[in-house]
Amino acid sequence: MSLSADVAVRRGALDLRLHLEVADGEVLAVLGPNGAGKSTLLRVLAGLLPPDGGRVVVDGRQWDDVPAGTHLSAPRRSLGMVFQDALLFPHLSVADNVAYGLRTRGVPRADRRAAAAAWLDRVGIGELGARRPAQLSGGQAQRAALARALVGEPALLLLDEPLSALDARTRLAVRAELRRHLAEFRGSTVLVTHDPVDAMALADRVVVVEDGGVVQEGAPADVARRPRTDYVARLVGLSLLPGTGEGASVRLDGGGVVAVPEEVAGPVFAAVRPESVALFRSHPDGSPRNVWRLRLTGATPHGTTVRCDLHGEVPLVADITAAAFAELELVPGDEVWAAVKASEITVYER
Repeated sequence: MSLSADVAVRRGALDLRLHLEVADGEVLAVLGPNGAGKSTLLRVLAGLLPPDGGRVVVDGRQWDDVPAGTHLSAPRRSLGMVFQDALLFPHLSVADNVAYGLRTRGVPRADRRAAAAAWLDRVGIGELGARRPAQLSGGQAQRAALARALVGEPALLLLDEPLSALDARTRLAVRAELRRHLAEFRGSTVLVTHDPVDAMALADRVVVVEDGGVVQEGAPADVARRPRTDYVARLVGLSLLPGTGEGASVRLDGGGVVAVPEEVAGPVFAAVRPESVALFRSHPDGSPRNVWRLRLTGATPHGTTVRCDLHGEVPLVADITAAAFAELELVPGDEVWAAVKASEITVYER
């Protein structure tokens, strides 16, 4: 493992205790709500915040060892970092920004200029090296920041919400480029993000942090398919219903019963995708196994669909077309019938 970290930090109400291992060439995404400890973790790994306990080891070298009193400052760590905002020096040219880290390490001027130019070409903005940061678009500035982070061939790359400040179109392009560069990067990468799409597209593995600890870990597709907390479920757009399996049904912890497609027993989660929920003004015809009378508490447009928050015996999130929403003449506070086929429900152990 290139990165092995046992980190303990106490700051106010935050009690952060994490163990992370990231191999060479691996991208680890760290997801979690605000206040979970993600930014604190990055600050520790970057050397900006000494941990209260534990160790950080990169390529066999101790960066932090609290029992031994070891703490390498940020300039002495072989790392690159890309922030939400590019944070380029406004008084330097783009090329000088990229070469700045090499300059602080005493690399000769001709060598650092050549390295900066090569990296600007690699990220697609080689012709912009003489410009100042104020003359760049958001996407160009983030490309320059990525070049600055990678030009020194660091052992560890830290990405702090690197795409969140970009508009949707630019984000797609920069995400694709970032994925290509991460695939070629030989060191370890830790990506902090709130966006499950970024995690799915860029990461080999995901760690979900809540209240200072890891609550779920695994491949992005596995975490998205089988979330274990309400935060993760809402992040990936699922309704997560904890309960107890009783044959072909699940009795929910909060009341209510859900028919499921297979025999289950013991503590389980029932997960429902928003597109699997159908809404009706009156009780639907036929004999669907899962029908509940719920109240619409919120409606948010998402392109051609409307996401509906439903509260009641079985709280759900439903995605219906904008045309169907208009036809039903729904407004928050209305009561509706929600139906879900048993075959559309995923059940797994808690």
